[in-house]
Amino acid sequence: MALSTPLSQLSVALPTGIDGSSRSMIKVQSISFTEKSRGLLLRLDSKSRSLSVNKRSTICMSLQQASRSKVSVTPLELEDPKETPLNLYRPKEPYTATIVSVERIVGPQAPGETCHILIDHDGNVPYWEGQSYGVIPPGENPKKPGAPHNVRLYSIASTRYGDSFDGKTASLCVRRALYYDPETGKEDPSKAGVCSNFLCNSKPGDKVKITGPSGKVMLLPEDDPKATHIMIATGTGVAPFRGYLRRMFMEDVPSFKFDGLAWLFLGVANTDSLLYDEEFASYLKDYPENFRYDKALSREEKNKKGGKMYVQDKIEEYSDEIFKLLDNGAHIYFCGLKGMMPGIQDTLKRVAEERGESWEQKLTQLRKNKQWHVEVY
Repeated sequence: MALSTPLSQLSVALPTGIDGSSRSMIKVQSISFTEKSRGLLLRLDSKSRSLSVNKRSTICMSLQQASRSKVSVTPLELEDPKETPLNLYRPKEPYTATIVSVERIVGPQAPGETCHILIDHDGNVPYWEGQSYGVIPPGENPKKPGAPHNVRLYSIASTRYGDSFDGKTASLCVRRALYYDPETGKEDPSKAGVCSNFLCNSKPGDKVKITGPSGKVMLLPEDDPKATHIMIATGTGVAPFRGYLRRMFMEDVPSFKFDGLAWLFLGVANTDSLLYDEEFASYLKDYPENFRYDKALSREEKNKKGGKMYVQDKIEEYSDEIFKLLDNGAHIYFCGLKGMMPGIQDTLKRVAEERGESWEQKLTQLRKNKQWHVEVY
């Protein structure tokens, strides 16, 4: 379905409960549909400075702000704790949460399937941006008969307020893990990823056992609102950075007013594999002074040597600027498959040597200054 011209200045009723039973009237400036998101895009009335959603909103991920307005969040008490929430629920006593929605977020030409999983924890498993949840899939551990499956960790792809802005949900970005026999080329369901397939196959209302939250290395430092944050991701490694960016540019948090630079490098196979691209593009449009967004599409672009364009090639392209930012205190984050790091490290080492610097000494200093943040899997 497509609308060649937007409808303008009307009010629509949208479901705000998890079950869609309760409805609220929201005045919008325009409505349009996009093939990429397959979702309703709302442009808020330009007179409105914020959209307050007090109940569970199901419009969450497809919301677009107009005129740099931000979304009100609640409860603001989530800003109060001084101690990072850690391991509130452990594998022996996990929390039983509920699946709200599962949405495929890649196009038809993407290799593989990646889903956005929205989970309702009812405010009982609070977390901070950059942390992870553990998920225990149902069933028995084949290596330990009678025991549950091992915990699988997933970076949380939302802010502490969740996609519904009420502090009661969390989102995961999950790529379905499949196995293909190298000889026959056929899929072998018996070797498919247990947890990723459980999550991607889930239906609204299904229960999911979660642990955590865990992790401190990827927490977003907020002591300096003018800081520079360089984020480097491959594939679903973009998850924590989506949380950072929503906090910086989408949410109206009175105690956090970001006025620095956020620079995202995202490496994926092709255009159809881009994750949350419309969200990031909207920040680029609304906050050009504070946000930069560079993509490396390995199957569509070539690097300067004629090879495939990987994220490390983009880093090399902007290496002088990146090194200057690091020298001035910028934080740099890496998240994705562990295989991404050797190529990136080699690139940074080569660039450092070309600049007459020792990469080992520089890396030691970055770690000492707590500017270096890595989470790979």
